[in-house]
Amino acid sequence: MNPATLALQIQTLPDGPGVYQYYDKEGKILYVGKAKNIKKRVSSYFNKIHDTAKTNVLVKKIVTIKHIVVPTETDALLLENNLIKTLQPRYNVLLRDDKSYPWLCIKKEPFSRIFATRRMVKDGSEYFGPYTSFKTVNTILELIKELYPLRTCNYDLSKSNIESGKFKVCLEYHIGNCMGPCEGHETLENYQKQVDAIREILKGNFKESMKDFKRVMTNLAADMHFEEAQKIKEKIEILENYQSRSTIVNPKITNIDVFSIVSDESAAYVNFLQISHGSIIRSHTMEIKKKLDESDEELLELAIVELRERFQLLSREVIVPFHVDLGENIKITVPQLGDKKQILDLSIRNAKFYRIEQLKQLQIVDPDRHTKRILAQMQKDLRLPVEPRHIECFDNSNIQGTNPVAACVVFKDGKPSKKDYRHFNIKTVEGPDDFASMTEVVYRRYKRLLDENEPLPQLIIIDGGKGQLSSALKSIDELGLRGKITIIGIAKRLEELFYPGDSIPLYLDKRSETLKVIQQLRNEAHRFGITHHRDKRSKAALNSSIESIPGIGEKTMLALIQHFKSVKRLKLASEKEISDVIGMSKAKKITEFYKATNE
Repeated sequence: MNPATLALQIQTLPDGPGVYQYYDKEGKILYVGKAKNIKKRVSSYFNKIHDTAKTNVLVKKIVTIKHIVVPTETDALLLENNLIKTLQPRYNVLLRDDKSYPWLCIKKEPFSRIFATRRMVKDGSEYFGPYTSFKTVNTILELIKELYPLRTCNYDLSKSNIESGKFKVCLEYHIGNCMGPCEGHETLENYQKQVDAIREILKGNFKESMKDFKRVMTNLAADMHFEEAQKIKEKIEILENYQSRSTIVNPKITNIDVFSIVSDESAAYVNFLQISHGSIIRSHTMEIKKKLDESDEELLELAIVELRERFQLLSREVIVPFHVDLGENIKITVPQLGDKKQILDLSIRNAKFYRIEQLKQLQIVDPDRHTKRILAQMQKDLRLPVEPRHIECFDNSNIQGTNPVAACVVFKDGKPSKKDYRHFNIKTVEGPDDFASMTEVVYRRYKRLLDENEPLPQLIIIDGGKGQLSSALKSIDELGLRGKITIIGIAKRLEELFYPGDSIPLYLDKRSETLKVIQQLRNEAHRFGITHHRDKRSKAALNSSIESIPGIGEKTMLALIQHFKSVKRLKLASEKEISDVIGMSKAKKITEFYKATNE
């Protein structure tokens, strides 16, 4: 289909909310998206060059545009989610989950059983969940068992069956775990009261059960039934202990869902907390692989719709870190302080920990992918045209103007490449001029790489602020490399990143991986440079010290330098130790010289 036909399709799109679908020339679906205004949204794909290569490739492949108009944004969200799951377009993130989660079922039957299941049967029974782990389910079932004696058998306890004496009590009755409704020892009314109390606990409301137990305990104690009262007290303690582990905020906060997102270059991590009566009754974190550099807003909207559908959430209020469109029926809260902000922070922390966990696993299982992710993040953070697979960092070292040296360290694929490290002795600069020294070493380094047809780095980092960066740029310009290599300066104190021609520095998040890699480079360059500087300074000090001794020539001096390494060690050496290296007469001259200078 030619571009004119595509332009015609865009012109005829409606202005209302809905879902659009892109197809390629073979009729395969490429992408599904939702919009408040279909025409505006689709047009935006074709009237600019996009930041990411993937989006540009997608746009080139689009031949046919289909759309579905819906009444509201909420409908658009739900329809988009369903279409993505059904059609699985190549360029959409896919919120897929192969696991079937466990539920707690209150069976619709006389003397209801309560049990865990992975299958929902639509027979009027109540289902609570799904829970993200069986460990949580088992803990709740144990709690219920401790508090309320319910039956575990699957008999049909209809009124006629009980009256006809069809069933006999089992061991559970004799050990006190069941009150024997099968033989009519417990009334249906009393049993269902217990089921109602359990229903409230499953909803996160412990208050009513606590009240009931306290009232029963007080009555038993007043009637002198202290043993029974003690048993009820133990149940209250079990309930209080369970509640204290789950309560984190104001109990007035109820029936609220909390969603947060943490993302990097390749993936996003969405955490969800369900709050009921001030308790977290469910927590779940999901990973979303990015396809087209989607924004956090887009991903969070999609994830919220998916999670609400998956976990059958009916709450009318959601807490989120920024505004999202979820339709008119849901209240969106972006808290700034107080209890709700506290819950949101907890959710963000959960998402961050989950991300760190996944990245650690990735680093072990697939180190190449881990490296690629960090380099992709660096490319985005530092606004680079390509991934910085080859980085070089320069540092000057001189102390009070003596022995000026410079160091160049090299990182390849995010790791130090020590065989490529280089030291430079400053040749053309007199005295302590850091700026001129930087110009010299940068020129020498890249002149050599060009002459030897060696690969050039994608990124050069200069340890220093604007002055040092300008000095390095002189050499880059002289060699005709401006625009071919990105060069930035890092100022020591505030970790400011300076770019050529930009007086305003870039500040990266102090915890960002990009800044950590740059700091590692800078620290490595500093360490490498200082080591060389110290060696050079020590040799110079030893040379000047030995040269001033009468009767000691150059050959003797070199022999002493190679053996003793420093003046301090030479001064502390005995005449015998020195004579072993240069002979008795010269050894005597040296020991007498140092003896005289010490007096």
